[in-house]
Amino acid sequence: MFKIKIEKAEPESVKISKKNICIVKIAPATQMNSDMEEHTKLMQYFVEQSNPSWGGQFLRAVKLCPQIDEDDLIVEGVSGLEAFMHFATMGWKVLFSCIPPVKMHGGWPAFFVAITFIGLITAVVAEAATILGCNMNLKESVTAITLVAIGTSLPDTFASRTAALNSEFADAAIGNVTGSNSVNIFVGLGLPWVMATLNSANGIYIVP
Repeated sequence: MFKIKIEKAEPESVKISKKNICIVKIAPATQMNSDMEEHTKLMQYFVEQSNPSWGGQFLRAVKLCPQIDEDDLIVEGVSGLEAFMHFATMGWKVLFSCIPPVKMHGGWPAFFVAITFIGLITAVVAEAATILGCNMNLKESVTAITLVAIGTSLPDTFASRTAALNSEFADAAIGNVTGSNSVNIFVGLGLPWVMATLNSANGIYIVP
Protein backbone atom coordinates (compact mmCIF):
# COMPACT_ATOMS: atom_id res chain seq x y z
CA MET A 1 0.00 0.00 0.00
CA PHE A 2 1.40 3.36 -1.01
CA LYS A 3 0.34 6.94 -0.30
CA ILE A 4 1.22 10.17 -2.05
CA LYS A 5 3.26 12.63 -0.01
CA ILE A 6 3.49 16.26 -1.17
CA GLU A 7 6.40 18.40 -0.01
CA LYS A 8 7.20 22.03 -0.68
CA ALA A 9 10.22 22.58 -2.84
CA GLU A 10 13.40 24.05 -1.47
CA PRO A 11 13.71 27.65 -2.77
CA GLU A 12 17.44 27.40 -3.47
CA SER A 13 17.34 24.25 -5.60
CA VAL A 14 13.89 23.95 -7.22
CA LYS A 15 12.12 27.29 -7.22
CA ILE A 16 12.72 28.83 -10.66
CA SER A 17 9.87 31.33 -10.88
CA LYS A 18 7.46 33.30 -8.69
CA LYS A 19 4.95 30.45 -8.85
CA ASN A 20 4.94 27.77 -6.17
CA ILE A 21 6.33 24.40 -7.23
CA CYS A 22 5.53 21.14 -5.43
CA ILE A 23 7.27 17.81 -5.62
CA VAL A 24 5.12 14.64 -5.51
CA LYS A 25 6.91 11.93 -3.57
CA ILE A 26 5.58 8.38 -3.36
CA ALA A 27 6.51 6.76 -0.06
CA PRO A 28 5.41 3.63 1.81
CA ALA A 29 2.55 4.05 4.27
CA THR A 30 4.76 3.06 7.21
CA GLN A 31 7.16 5.90 6.49
CA MET A 32 4.27 8.32 6.15
CA ASN A 33 2.86 7.26 9.51
CA SER A 34 6.20 7.67 11.25
CA ASP A 35 6.65 11.14 9.74
CA MET A 36 3.16 12.15 10.83
CA GLU A 37 3.81 10.92 14.38
CA GLU A 38 7.04 12.94 14.56
CA HIS A 39 5.29 16.07 13.31
CA THR A 40 2.44 15.54 15.78
CA LYS A 41 4.84 15.18 18.69
CA LEU A 42 6.70 18.29 17.57
CA MET A 43 3.47 20.29 17.40
CA GLN A 44 2.36 19.06 20.83
CA TYR A 45 5.73 20.03 22.31
CA PHE A 46 5.49 23.45 20.65
CA VAL A 47 1.98 24.04 22.06
CA GLU A 48 3.10 23.01 25.55
CA GLN A 49 6.05 25.39 25.39
CA SER A 50 3.89 28.27 24.14
CA ASN A 51 1.06 27.86 26.70
CA PRO A 52 2.48 26.10 29.76
CA SER A 53 0.39 25.30 32.81
CA TRP A 54 1.22 26.67 36.26
CA GLY A 55 3.13 23.53 37.13
CA GLY A 56 4.76 23.54 33.69
CA GLN A 57 6.19 27.00 34.40
CA PHE A 58 8.20 25.59 37.32
CA LEU A 59 9.41 22.71 35.15
CA ARG A 60 10.56 25.15 32.48
CA ALA A 61 12.30 27.23 35.16
CA VAL A 62 14.50 24.34 36.34
CA LYS A 63 14.84 22.24 33.19
CA LEU A 64 17.31 23.00 30.42
CA CYS A 65 15.78 21.83 27.16
CA PRO A 66 16.02 22.71 23.46
CA GLN A 67 13.92 25.52 22.06
CA ILE A 68 11.69 25.55 18.98
CA ASP A 69 11.94 28.15 16.25
CA GLU A 70 8.43 29.60 15.93
CA ASP A 71 8.85 30.38 12.22
CA ASP A 72 10.25 27.10 10.93
CA LEU A 73 9.28 24.77 13.83
CA ILE A 74 12.85 23.52 14.01
CA VAL A 75 14.31 22.28 17.28
CA GLU A 76 17.35 24.36 18.21
CA GLY A 77 20.04 22.99 20.49
CA VAL A 78 21.23 24.65 23.67
CA SER A 79 24.48 26.61 23.44
CA GLY A 80 27.02 26.97 26.22
CA LEU A 81 26.08 30.59 26.89
CA GLU A 82 22.38 29.70 27.15
CA ALA A 83 23.21 26.92 29.61
CA PHE A 84 25.30 29.30 31.75
CA MET A 85 22.58 31.95 31.77
CA HIS A 86 19.98 29.34 32.65
CA PHE A 87 21.78 28.16 35.77
CA ALA A 88 22.82 31.71 36.72
CA THR A 89 19.22 32.98 36.64
CA MET A 90 17.43 29.85 37.80
CA GLY A 91 16.48 31.47 41.13
CA TRP A 92 14.72 34.34 39.37
CA LYS A 93 12.99 31.94 37.00
CA VAL A 94 11.61 29.89 39.88
CA LEU A 95 10.51 33.05 41.67
CA PHE A 96 8.64 34.43 38.67
CA SER A 97 7.08 31.03 38.01
CA CYS A 98 4.83 31.87 40.96
CA ILE A 99 2.99 34.26 38.62
CA PRO A 100 -0.20 32.55 37.36
CA PRO A 101 -0.37 31.69 33.63
CA VAL A 102 -1.79 34.43 31.43
CA LYS A 103 -4.56 32.11 30.18
CA MET A 104 -6.02 31.85 33.69
CA HIS A 105 -9.13 34.06 34.22
CA GLY A 106 -8.31 36.32 31.31
CA GLY A 107 -4.83 37.18 32.58
CA TRP A 108 -5.98 39.34 35.52
CA PRO A 109 -4.30 37.21 38.26
CA ALA A 110 -1.05 37.28 36.29
CA PHE A 111 -1.31 41.07 35.91
CA PHE A 112 -1.83 41.82 39.61
CA VAL A 113 0.77 39.30 40.84
CA ALA A 114 3.32 40.61 38.31
CA ILE A 115 2.68 44.20 39.40
CA THR A 116 3.20 43.13 43.03
CA PHE A 117 6.47 41.40 42.18
CA ILE A 118 7.69 44.45 40.28
CA GLY A 119 6.93 46.71 43.25
CA LEU A 120 8.70 44.41 45.72
CA ILE A 121 11.80 44.04 43.56
CA THR A 122 11.91 47.77 42.91
CA ALA A 123 11.78 48.41 46.67
CA VAL A 124 14.64 45.96 47.23
CA VAL A 125 16.71 47.60 44.48
CA ALA A 126 16.05 51.05 45.94
CA GLU A 127 17.09 49.98 49.45
CA ALA A 128 20.21 48.25 48.17
CA ALA A 129 21.16 51.32 46.13
CA THR A 130 20.59 53.59 49.13
CA ILE A 131 22.84 51.47 51.35
CA LEU A 132 25.51 51.33 48.65
CA GLY A 133 25.29 55.09 48.15
CA CYS A 134 25.74 55.69 51.88
CA ASN A 135 28.81 53.48 51.94
CA MET A 136 30.24 55.33 48.94
CA ASN A 137 29.31 58.77 50.37
CA LEU A 138 26.97 59.57 47.49
CA LYS A 139 24.02 61.91 47.74
CA GLU A 140 20.53 60.40 47.46
CA SER A 141 19.87 62.37 44.28
CA VAL A 142 23.02 60.96 42.64
CA THR A 143 22.10 57.45 43.77
CA ALA A 144 18.57 57.86 42.42
CA ILE A 145 19.61 58.98 38.92
CA THR A 146 22.34 56.34 38.59
CA LEU A 147 22.04 53.12 40.59
CA VAL A 148 18.26 53.11 41.08
CA ALA A 149 17.59 54.18 37.49
CA ILE A 150 19.86 51.47 36.10
CA GLY A 151 18.46 48.79 38.39
CA THR A 152 14.86 49.55 37.48
CA SER A 153 15.49 50.10 33.76
CA LEU A 154 17.49 46.95 33.03
CA PRO A 155 14.39 44.72 33.15
CA ASP A 156 12.74 47.00 30.59
CA THR A 157 15.84 46.69 28.42
CA PHE A 158 15.75 42.89 28.40
CA ALA A 159 11.97 42.89 27.93
CA SER A 160 12.33 45.17 24.91
CA ARG A 161 15.07 42.95 23.49
CA THR A 162 12.91 39.85 23.84
CA ALA A 163 9.93 41.65 22.32
CA ALA A 164 12.03 42.86 19.38
CA LEU A 165 13.32 39.35 18.69
CA ASN A 166 9.92 37.68 18.89
CA SER A 167 7.93 40.33 17.04
CA GLU A 168 7.90 40.73 13.27
CA PHE A 169 7.73 44.54 13.31
CA ALA A 170 9.05 45.16 16.87
CA ASP A 171 5.82 46.94 17.83
CA ALA A 172 5.88 45.38 21.28
CA ALA A 173 9.41 46.67 21.90
CA ILE A 174 8.48 50.24 21.00
CA GLY A 175 5.31 49.99 23.08
CA ASN A 176 7.29 48.71 26.05
CA VAL A 177 9.76 51.59 25.88
CA THR A 178 7.16 54.34 25.53
CA GLY A 179 4.78 52.67 27.97
CA SER A 180 7.49 52.33 30.60
CA ASN A 181 8.37 56.01 30.40
CA SER A 182 4.70 56.99 30.53
CA VAL A 183 4.10 54.87 33.62
CA ASN A 184 7.21 56.30 35.31
CA ILE A 185 6.01 59.87 34.73
CA PHE A 186 2.28 59.57 35.33
CA VAL A 187 2.21 56.82 37.97
CA GLY A 188 5.69 56.57 39.45
CA LEU A 189 5.88 60.33 39.95
CA GLY A 190 2.22 61.33 40.03
CA LEU A 191 0.92 58.75 42.53
CA PRO A 192 3.44 59.54 45.31
CA TRP A 193 2.82 63.25 44.77
CA VAL A 194 -0.95 62.76 45.13
CA MET A 195 -0.47 60.67 48.29
CA ALA A 196 1.82 63.31 49.80
CA THR A 197 -0.70 66.06 48.97
CA LEU A 198 -3.59 64.13 50.54
CA ASN A 199 -1.61 63.56 53.73
CA SER A 200 -0.46 67.17 54.03
CA ALA A 201 -2.28 69.89 55.93
CA ASN A 202 -5.00 71.73 53.93
CA GLY A 203 -4.06 69.82 50.81
CA ILE A 204 -0.87 71.86 50.32
CA TYR A 205 2.37 70.02 49.84
CA ILE A 206 5.48 72.17 50.15
CA VAL A 207 8.79 70.89 48.82
CA PRO A 208 11.82 72.24 50.69
